[in-house]
Amino acid sequence: MYDRQVPRARRSSDEPPDASAVLDALRLHHPEPDTELAYRNAFELLVATVLSAQSTDQRVNQVTPVLFAQYPDARALAAADPAEIEPIIHATGFFRAKSKAIVGLAQRLVRDHGGEVPADMDALTALPGVGRKTANVVLGHALGVPGLPVDRHVLRVAERIGLTRETTPEAVERDLCAAIEPARWTTLSDALILHGRRICRPKPLCASCHVAPLCRYPFKTTGTAPLDLDAPPAGAPRRAKTSRSAATRTTVKAPAARQAAAPRRAAATRNRAATPKRSR
Repeated sequence: MYDRQVPRARRSSDEPPDASAVLDALRLHHPEPDTELAYRNAFELLVATVLSAQSTDQRVNQVTPVLFAQYPDARALAAADPAEIEPIIHATGFFRAKSKAIVGLAQRLVRDHGGEVPADMDALTALPGVGRKTANVVLGHALGVPGLPVDRHVLRVAERIGLTRETTPEAVERDLCAAIEPARWTTLSDALILHGRRICRPKPLCASCHVAPLCRYPFKTTGTAPLDLDAPPAGAPRRAKTSRSAATRTTVKAPAARQAAAPRRAAATRNRAATPKRSR
């Protein structure tokens, strides 16, 4: 287990850690980082990644063998009725939207690319249900094109470590790509994802983390060094500031208003008591 008492490197608040050194430390936990989705070719990885939205890789891996046994390529899937797909992928959630998306992307692959998955970001993101993250997964893992997928784990872990101050996937992708050579983009993303799932969870296991000597998160929580203390957590909404003066005015004026209304309420009560009731 990592000893949290090991001295950490001190740096200025504007200086990010070296991304290559961070990746080397991450690989002490995850020696051969890779996607946990099971696939045999680019088409299977593309479909599996679309299915993984709002689901887990393990759950997707349970349904894709049945799916690809019946629909082994883009042409077979393009000819399917989405209603036939729904029961197969039901366990991944949002199965109606996902079934339409994967049938639609298969049809576009057949129509525009001869049934093959294009090795191009713009062509991939033009497919139904495919965003930059999905495209980067397929490019980096199955097509040999450098890609850096940014999911919720990469957002959280990269910001915590100090590799970025950004909070949107596109901006974080830009910062990470600029911080390390393209040949290591996919490996860095995979390592950050695995680290976010196993070590740097929403409640991080800092005591057992090999990245801690380079990470700014312990400094944010303990105040032992001036490392980027002002950056908000990735994706965290900013709280609206409450005006103390307004709160004070409300607290002070409310009792005064009640006191001013008290004589009127008492007079109304006396008038009601003095008014004779009408006999029926």
